[in-house]
Amino acid sequence: MTKLLALLAVSAAAMSANVNAFDAEAKYNTSCGACHAPQVAPMIGSPTAFDAAAWAPRLEKGMDTLVSHVTNGFNAMPPRGLCMDCSAEDYKALITYMSTPK
Repeated sequence: MTKLLALLAVSAAAMSANVNAFDAEAKYNTSCGACHAPQVAPMIGSPTAFDAAAWAPRLEKGMDTLVSHVTNGFNAMPPRGLCMDCSAEDYKALITYMSTPK
């Protein structure tokens, strides 16, 4: 019985961790892609997703600066971008996702 309870507890913890895991690709598709998609970004001046050269000068400023820019707004980017429920850690994951070539 004790083993069964332990197994259930471990299973529940693993399932809750998966439910709460941040999916950068899904969030990009529902929020960030509106302005950072390769078809749109050049027209509005935002860095193109998955283009390392476009992101390099921004990444040189440091992740904390980039998170501050997205949180507070910067140039044409509105505060919080289009992700009103994102945390600073979520923004870091999104920046990393968008700045990495596919």
